[in-house]
Amino acid sequence: MKLIMVSCLDVARYFIIRAYEDGREAEMTNMKVQKLLYYTQSLYLALHDDPLFDEEIQAWRYGPVCPIAYGFYSNFEAKQLPVPDKDSLEYISPETRKLLEEIWEYFGEYHAYYLSGMTHLEFPWKKARKGLPPEASSIEPISLEDMKVLGYQKLDEIERNHPIYKPLVTELLGQAFEQQVSSERVNKGEVRDWLNSLFD
Repeated sequence: MKLIMVSCLDVARYFIIRAYEDGREAEMTNMKVQKLLYYTQSLYLALHDDPLFDEEIQAWRYGPVCPIAYGFYSNFEAKQLPVPDKDSLEYISPETRKLLEEIWEYFGEYHAYYLSGMTHLEFPWKKARKGLPPEASSIEPISLEDMKVLGYQKLDEIERNHPIYKPLVTELLGQAFEQQVSSERVNKGEVRDWLNSLFD
């Protein structure tokens, strides 16, 4: 189901408010907001095949940046961002808030420089910069298609890092193996016959 599109600033305000609620406001800088916007857009594209917000994300020197949001908070440089009024979130639907909350739970604990370092290792930022050295400036856009592919990778990563993933997969594989062993026994010559049939 496609959710109602919001602006990059709506999403930024949500994360800033959540940082204050969690006592992480001191580390909520413009750089961190930019990386959260990037991962939000990537995951949303993977889930819905459409962007959550229209504003472009570009491959800047320190990682992906949404210029509109960056400009809005540029007066604060690397300083803590002020807490927005909670009324500014009224346009975000409950479904979108749920997704933003899941993204905050996974990425919100990381420092801006850690998130920036992650983006430098991932292909969408590198591809958009077309071989530029790390210190070079760039305003090349990061394609939505590349962000969507990254979103699929991140969804897989989030799933695998969930505490229930390993025990659940182990149990399911065990059950499948037990059923396979108990219900299907391979008779002598069946494997050879099957292999031969592939070449007939």
